[in-house]
Amino acid sequence: MVSCQNEKKEQPKNEITGKPSHHKKASQPQESHLPNPNLNTKDINVLSQKHSPNSISCDLDGDHLPDTVNIVQNTENKKYGLEIIFGNKKVEYLGMGKEILGQGFDDLDWVGVFEKAPKGEIYWNNVNENGDIMSDEEVKEADKIRLPHDGIFIHQEEACGGGVIYLKDGKFDWIQQE
Repeated sequence: MVSCQNEKKEQPKNEITGKPSHHKKASQPQESHLPNPNLNTKDINVLSQKHSPNSISCDLDGDHLPDTVNIVQNTENKKYGLEIIFGNKKVEYLGMGKEILGQGFDDLDWVGVFEKAPKGEIYWNNVNENGDIMSDEEVKEADKIRLPHDGIFIHQEEACGGGVIYLKDGKFDWIQQE
């Protein structure tokens, strides 16, 4: 990591993968770049100790650089979300008190399944406007989405509800999965 004075600093390592990490252990909070208008100081986000796994590696933007997605918790409001660290070092956050992609929730506390949705897999919104789950045959081919790059699959364990988060035209989008 290079600081503003161009001094090299040792990056912390992910305990599971051994790869460089941009987060600190829960006992060592890290400042977020996500401002909260209700606070005078920046929020503190820490790697979730509740979720396992709490970190995945994928290529969300198709630049062939590994991206890291962490489930983190905001220690101020106790809400969970995603910290997305792109291979080019750009960082984005979803959740932790901010509504996620127009889905009506701002906390990922409920996530039980957290994994990579591989590039090339076909997904579709499988819930209609009445809330009924649609089968493959009920979905038009034009409504099916072949992931252009890896995505993030999140789902409530042993229950209905979840989806795939992926980049579409440079912006995050949501595919509802039951």
